[in-house]
Amino acid sequence: MEEFQQVAPVVSSLTDEKRVAFYKKTYTHLAMAVLLFVIVEWVFFQIEPLVNFAFSMTQGWRWMVMLGGFMLATNYAEKMAHKTHDINKQYLGLLLYVVAEAFIFIPLIGIAMMIAENGGANILNQAAILTLALFTGLSGVVLLTKKDFSFLKSILTIGFFIALGLIIAGLLFGFNLGLWFSVGMVVLASGSILYQTSNMVHKYSEDQYVGASLGLFASLMLLFWYILSILSND
Repeated sequence: MEEFQQVAPVVSSLTDEKRVAFYKKTYTHLAMAVLLFVIVEWVFFQIEPLVNFAFSMTQGWRWMVMLGGFMLATNYAEKMAHKTHDINKQYLGLLLYVVAEAFIFIPLIGIAMMIAENGGANILNQAAILTLALFTGLSGVVLLTKKDFSFLKSILTIGFFIALGLIIAGLLFGFNLGLWFSVGMVVLASGSILYQTSNMVHKYSEDQYVGASLGLFASLMLLFWYILSILSND
């Protein structure tokens, strides 16, 4: 989980006007990150060698390499967005995170596109709608109640370590984690959305809207990944 370097009063201590302005900046940057993800994903799918390479990395131990590279890139991006006072580096961190997400999503989105092309449902749209609805509902709970969900940090940390261990074990021993794992990850991603939205309200300072948007984007994409995985395996 990210650390906070506050250089200004936390958002919860600001006037209503400044607090609303911070929320608007954060969610505007989140919307821009999602739009950029869609654009980068579209560009990636125009580059056939890149798509083939991404699919080849889903086989066996290569998937572990891909996951490791993704984790390194996203951890570095989070540090850039949260631990620097340079706004340009914060934006660069957010950009790096979006590009890394777009690359690792290539195989999953490719499978969803193939299902649609073969006469199946357009599960990409379904997954996007379900993700947006759940994200909006969970964010609304935090914003309306103003409850501090920071207590979820240790639960989420343990949950993610267990999930990572199961993923690695599945790759090493060749078993499918199945539907219930994806359902569990949806629950974990939902908890992460509550946690990140709570951080936006209670932990971040007024000038950390880029870092706040990155945290929300990460949780949103995790939720989208596992909802899309569930629909792809129906």
